[in-house]
Amino acid sequence: MEYTVQKLGKLAGISTRTLRYYDEIGILKPARINSSGYRIYGEMEVDRLQQILFFRELGVSLDNIKKIVTEPSFDAEKALREHREKLLEKRSQLDVLIANVEKTIALTEGRIEMSDQEKFEGFKQKMIDENEGKYGAEARQKYGNDAVDQSNAKIKSMTQAKYQEVTKLEQQVKETLAQAFATGDPSGELAQKAADLHKQWLSFYWNEYSKEAHTGLAQMYVDDERFKAYYDKDQPGIAEFLRDAIRIYTGIIK
Repeated sequence: MEYTVQKLGKLAGISTRTLRYYDEIGILKPARINSSGYRIYGEMEVDRLQQILFFRELGVSLDNIKKIVTEPSFDAEKALREHREKLLEKRSQLDVLIANVEKTIALTEGRIEMSDQEKFEGFKQKMIDENEGKYGAEARQKYGNDAVDQSNAKIKSMTQAKYQEVTKLEQQVKETLAQAFATGDPSGELAQKAADLHKQWLSFYWNEYSKEAHTGLAQMYVDDERFKAYYDKDQPGIAEFLRDAIRIYTGIIK
């Protein structure tokens, strides 16, 4: 079956403007242009659009989606299986949070008692699942399964006070780093304070700190576009600045 832009947009629940944009950036070209100048999409394009929307649902950027789906070795069946696993992970996260909310409602109504540990269990599990989904493969390859499993165990055992402390510390890292970046000096007092706060923040997750691992992680913030986008969101260049500050802080300047 063939579709015009309007019909395909209606079928997929997206705007015609989005489909035209996908054509412009080369991520989803129509099968042909008819004699009236309309884009016409066939079964292959419908399947491609489904893959694109799956990836978008999982938070993958359009640039990365384009690289994936236009790769000659792209395996659609394998991608579908991976989508399924990711969606099951998301469902698991939601199930944990729903259960946590239901218990909290019951607590509020006086039907049950709930420990502080239980109150934060859903949020901690969500944090673990999201980290595994986004960075798990790379982290396990780089640091090993034991290190990642131990880090996850530390998160799960966090008390409410520790959870609040690490959240506050994460904000301190961001604020101090932003102030340091304004100075332009990664060796300056503010930048080195940011690096030290970053080390303290890592200590909540790592069983054992090492300068080499800290420096390697800082380099990953620059090399991995997901980390780079997170740090550079408000101030482009801050990921590299943090890496340089950490290199100086650890004494490992490459």
